[in-house]
Amino acid sequence: MGRAFRATIRLGRTLLMAYATIFYGVLLILTAVATALVVGAGALPETVLFQRRVAGYKRKLIARSSGEPVGEAYLPVTGSLGERLRTVVKDPGTYRDLRWLLVHAVFGWALLFVLIFVWYFGLMIDGFWSGTLGRRARVLPLLERLADLDDSWSRALLEPTPGAHRNALLAQRVAQLTETRAGAVAAHGAELRRIERDLHDGAQARLVALSMRVGMARRAYETNPELARKLLDDAQDQAEEALAELRHVVRGIHPPILTDRGLVGAVHALASGSGLVVTVAVDGLDAHGAAGSRAPAAVEAAAYFVVAEALTNAAKHSGSAAAAVRLARIPRGLAVSVRDEGTGGADESGGSGLTGIRRRVAALDGTVDVTSPAGGPTVIEVELPCVW
Repeated sequence: MGRAFRATIRLGRTLLMAYATIFYGVLLILTAVATALVVGAGALPETVLFQRRVAGYKRKLIARSSGEPVGEAYLPVTGSLGERLRTVVKDPGTYRDLRWLLVHAVFGWALLFVLIFVWYFGLMIDGFWSGTLGRRARVLPLLERLADLDDSWSRALLEPTPGAHRNALLAQRVAQLTETRAGAVAAHGAELRRIERDLHDGAQARLVALSMRVGMARRAYETNPELARKLLDDAQDQAEEALAELRHVVRGIHPPILTDRGLVGAVHALASGSGLVVTVAVDGLDAHGAAGSRAPAAVEAAAYFVVAEALTNAAKHSGSAAAAVRLARIPRGLAVSVRDEGTGGADESGGSGLTGIRRRVAALDGTVDVTSPAGGPTVIEVELPCVW
C-alpha cells in the first residue's frame, strides 16, 4: 500500500501538470496571435522561457524518481528582441518541449481514468475487507509501472539528441565567450582610461612643472644664482614626485613585486599592508616564486588584484579586523579564496569592486563565487584556469 501511495503521488504530480498544460496551451495560442499581430512579439520569448521551466521541473521529477538525470539542450535567449525571437523559433528544444507538453495534456485525461480504475479494482477485489492480500498487491503495483511508464516516455520526448546537445552546448559557450569578451573589452577600456587619467593628472603635470622650473632656473642663473639654486631644488623634488607617480602607474599595470617575489610573496606584502590581521595559507605553490612552479604572468596578476581588491573591501566595508587568504594549486589552475568575518551583505551593485573582480577573472575564463549572507562571513572564491 505504501508503494502504491508513493506511485499515486508521482502520478498525481503528472496529472496536475497535465491539466495545467491546458491553460498553458491557451496562453501559447494567445501569444502566437499577439506575435502575428506584432504588438505582442515580446511575449513569445518569455512564454518559451516559461515552457522551459515547466519541462525543467519535469526533468527534476524524473531524475528524483529514477536516479538518472535527464539532459537538456537550449540555445541561450539573449540579445535584442529580434534575436530573442529568432532564437526561440529556431531552437529545436522549443519544439521538443512543445511536443512533450501536447502529449502530456492528452496523457493526463487518460491517466485520471486509469488511476481511478486501478485503485477501485485493487481495493474492491473480493470486497473491500475481504480477498487475499496477494491479489490486491498484484493490482496496486500496476501504479508503479504506470508511473515508471510516465517517466520513460517523458524522458524519451525531453531528452535531446546528441547532435542537438552538442549544438546547444556550443551555442552556450559562444554566448558565454561573447559576454566574457565584452566584459574584458570594457575592463580593458576602463583600465586604459585610468592609466591615461593617472598620467595626465599626475606624472604629466609634475613633468610640466619640472620643465618650467628648469627653464626659470636657467634664465635666473646669471642674474640671481640663489633663486636659480632654489628653483633647481624644487625641480629635483618635482622629478622625484614624477618618478613616484610613474611607479604608481606601473604598479597598476603589472606590480613589480610579482616579478621580484612571486605571487606568494606579493600576497604576503598585501596582507602586511592591508591594515587587517591577515593569515595567508599556501597549498602547492613555491613561496620563493621559483620559475617552474609559477602560474602564467596574466594569471598571477589577476590573482594579485583579486586579493588586493578583496582585502581593500574587507578593510573598508566589513567591520572585521581579520581576514584569511588561501592560494592553492589545483589541477585546473589556481584557486584563490579571501574570507573575512565581517558583517556580510556585500552588494555587487554598490560599487564594492566585485564587478571589477568578475570582469578581470572572466577575461581569463575563470569563475568567481561570492558568498556574503547578512551577518557574515564574506567569502570570495576564484578559480583561474592555467597550465602549470
